[in-house]
Amino acid sequence: MKHQAIDELLFGKIRPQKAPKKFVLLVCALLLLTIIPLYYPSICRSLFVSKTIDSNPLVPSPSSSAQEEDLPSITSNLKCDIFTGEWVPNPDAPYYTNKTCWAIHEHQNCMKYGRPDTEFMKWKWKPDDCELPVFNPAQFLELLRGKSMAFVGDSVGRNQMQSMICLLSRVEYPIDVSTTEDQRFIRWKYTSYNFTMATFWTPHLVKSKEATYTDGPTKTGLFELYLDEFDEAWTTQINEFDYIILSAGHWFFRPMVYYENRKITGCNYCLLDNVPDLGKHYGHRKAFRTAFKAINSLENYKGITYVRTFAPSHFENGIWNEGGNCLRTKPYKSNETRLEGLNLELYMIQIEEFRKAEKEGREKGLKYRLLDTTQATLLRPDGHPSRYGHWPNENVTLYNDCVHWCLPGPIDTWSDFLLEMLKMEGMRSAEEKKHLISRDRRSN
Repeated sequence: MKHQAIDELLFGKIRPQKAPKKFVLLVCALLLLTIIPLYYPSICRSLFVSKTIDSNPLVPSPSSSAQEEDLPSITSNLKCDIFTGEWVPNPDAPYYTNKTCWAIHEHQNCMKYGRPDTEFMKWKWKPDDCELPVFNPAQFLELLRGKSMAFVGDSVGRNQMQSMICLLSRVEYPIDVSTTEDQRFIRWKYTSYNFTMATFWTPHLVKSKEATYTDGPTKTGLFELYLDEFDEAWTTQINEFDYIILSAGHWFFRPMVYYENRKITGCNYCLLDNVPDLGKHYGHRKAFRTAFKAINSLENYKGITYVRTFAPSHFENGIWNEGGNCLRTKPYKSNETRLEGLNLELYMIQIEEFRKAEKEGREKGLKYRLLDTTQATLLRPDGHPSRYGHWPNENVTLYNDCVHWCLPGPIDTWSDFLLEMLKMEGMRSAEEKKHLISRDRRSN
């Protein structure tokens, strides 16, 4: 692979094999109708970004100047921060296998390729102050009946979508309704629920392309990022979606040349003459800012934007292309590691830009939600494919993968988070509306 690092590992076709018969019985539907009304009063209370940061032991509290005074403080009614906690054993997991789900990308199919341990699949996330229900696929599909959801980002975002497809497979398999053969832009439909799921490939969130004039200092390609230009591959498509899951991060570790106003303004480790090195953070911040600007500028988009925060990699004893690997077989405890250095900076950039976008979007009637997966994934060095993404004797140029996640594996919990947030959306929206009315009265 001349210019592909592990975040771009092959777009092998993922087409459904013969799907099993649907097995949702009438009793399941009756149970669902009974459970949902009962669930809302007892759901753990969490979603507000400042609560997440202030209570997270892995990151420092933001300064008071960073706090937005007019953000709706809903923590008085939504008590539990679901994103801060520990991993605890779960003997009931996993809820699917690599043999029962066809949606697993080959390079994340760890059990197929000989991973010897299985304990990494048998954990669940336990928030400090409440219980987080395990993902209920029938409940999820019922809540999203007639809706649509798009995963916008890189291959870790695609990894997340494939995890969700596998979790939902206990109820129904989707059919492929893609309008292109390009595996970077797939659409699936759950026909019984009229629910559509799509993925839009945009590793930098903004317009970008691989440079043709150099192979790059790391021999993995040099990318040109147009930091102030929308990536129309997704910005022209999301109007029709009710929810988008926006994420990005690992591609900003690569050598990049930054363009603004169609002129080079700097780069990240490009080693080009007379081009200042502005670092990863500069491009990362500007890219998120432009992506949020694109969303807030859309006239017809009325969906809810979930920003999934950075999922740290876990290379040890070297970086990705210098022999680094991830061989641990158990999660960390929260007191055994901290979010620090570059990972912390990238995370805080996302939080800061999220807050700005949320404030601007709220004035236009748009909703942003923070899907804060950073702490939970930081504590899971055991969840990556490492060398178990291909057969040992294959003649392929692949590095140890400590970026993506085995399926089944830790990121199945991202669906636990998302479903809990969807169930809380009515209460969250009501609190925001009450806040805005109160603010308007004060201003008058």
